[in-house]
Amino acid sequence: MKSQGLRERKKLDTRRRIEAVALDMFERGGFETTTIEDIAAAADIAPRTFFHYFPTKEDVVLADYADRLARITGALAEWPTDEPAWTALQRAFLSVAADYEIERPRLLRRFRIMAATPSVYARSLQLQAGWEDAVASVLTQRAGLVAGGDITPRLLAAAALAAMRASLGHWLAAGGKGPLPAQLTDCFDRLARGLVAG
Repeated sequence: MKSQGLRERKKLDTRRRIEAVALDMFERGGFETTTIEDIAAAADIAPRTFFHYFPTKEDVVLADYADRLARITGALAEWPTDEPAWTALQRAFLSVAADYEIERPRLLRRFRIMAATPSVYARSLQLQAGWEDAVASVLTQRAGLVAGGDITPRLLAAAALAAMRASLGHWLAAGGKGPLPAQLTDCFDRLARGLVAG
């Protein structure tokens, strides 16, 4: 049991080292000119080891996406079914927004790289589409609906992601100034007035 914990910590340390080295290299030399071989050499790993941790170079910049999605879907899976789905979505996304605020410097670094690199931006959109699928799936299951039978879960997932994307993009473009959770709440409230009756 203890060795499993040690093994997992070592994996996490390696992942974080690769990520830190890669972000530094992308900022100094540019994303396009930095190769996976460069990152591997600087992180003291074999190039194939890189792919054990990240499927693409773009995924290093977007390393926290999977963790954030797991937080959101985990919160939704525990949502009391007598509570409106929109309220559960807002609560789940607000918990992630609070994390983003804590990690402001790291997020700003990632945002600068993403804004300057079309392939990273494209990959982020691809991952966000996966978020929509995952969130809609959890909403469908929790509501006891048949997958594909009702558009409401997909509409709610897309709207919640739009609120997150708009508030986060606005916040990052402003240098991370102001409280992100308040901006996200405002976006959710605006959408609720237009999309969700009652």
